[in-house]
Amino acid sequence: MIITIDGPSGTGKSTVARLLAKKLGFSFFDTGAMYRALSWWIHQEKIDIEDLKELTCRLKDFHFSIQEHGEGKRYFVHGVDVTEEIRKKEINEAVSKISAIKEIRELLLPIQREYAATHDSVFEGRDLGTVVFPKADVKFFLTASPEVRGKRRYLELLSKNPSSAIQLEEVIESLRKRDEQDSSREIAPLKCPIDAWTLDTSEYSIDQVIEMLLQYTLTKKK
Repeated sequence: MIITIDGPSGTGKSTVARLLAKKLGFSFFDTGAMYRALSWWIHQEKIDIEDLKELTCRLKDFHFSIQEHGEGKRYFVHGVDVTEEIRKKEINEAVSKISAIKEIRELLLPIQREYAATHDSVFEGRDLGTVVFPKADVKFFLTASPEVRGKRRYLELLSKNPSSAIQLEEVIESLRKRDEQDSSREIAPLKCPIDAWTLDTSEYSIDQVIEMLLQYTLTKKK
């Protein structure tokens, strides 16, 4: 069974997807981490993403793997654990542009489909129900206001780095720009699948959202 959860940043979809997968006994695949891992590698290798000939050639060397670690996962690029590195600011700023490149999406698409072929899975991202798994068994699209999403992301960043000088307004503006980039890009834009169940998470807790998605999924499994 394949479940997709799409939506913009800050809607809680990564947390929801991970916990929903746990409740169902499914695997959780974080597509954002995969794209971040590739963005980290491109940054480390100093690959010019404007040079499509070089990029296409170098992409053949990219190796990405996932390892279970307790109740979570660790992400590796060529054997190097990049789980923490891919969450840094420079990767946040690069991933949207890099993930919009056709050649990159074509490279990573089989990785996701091959994983789904052998696992009951919950996939989280931005174009899963529209492009990657158009025939997924269950599709969700989570949304929330920019202010709510910005506050959530701001508190998350502070929890990881209490001494950070980042401002709430800066985070909200960054999310607005990311929304615009993801929704307007030509390749695999952020878009709600026509057959997805849409939920505005602004007024709900994570536990409430998970319970609603779980009950909806269970009705589909019958």
